[in-house]
Amino acid sequence: MEIVVETLTPNFNDEEALALAQFVKRLTWSDIRGCAVDDSEAYTMKDAIGKLQKALAEKGYSPR
Repeated sequence: MEIVVETLTPNFNDEEALALAQFVKRLTWSDIRGCAVDDSEAYTMKDAIGKLQKALAEKGYSPR
């Protein structure tokens, strides 16, 4: 049975949101793959991180 989470609403202050945006920007494939059990899970993690980056960017947290 698959559980789908449609919305997460975390409460970050400005400093936390910017730090998180910087962190996910700096993640490399090697970092992600090293935390995954296989390539499939790593790609799933990468997709989720992309969604997180998009959400942060939509709120103005998109570091260069």
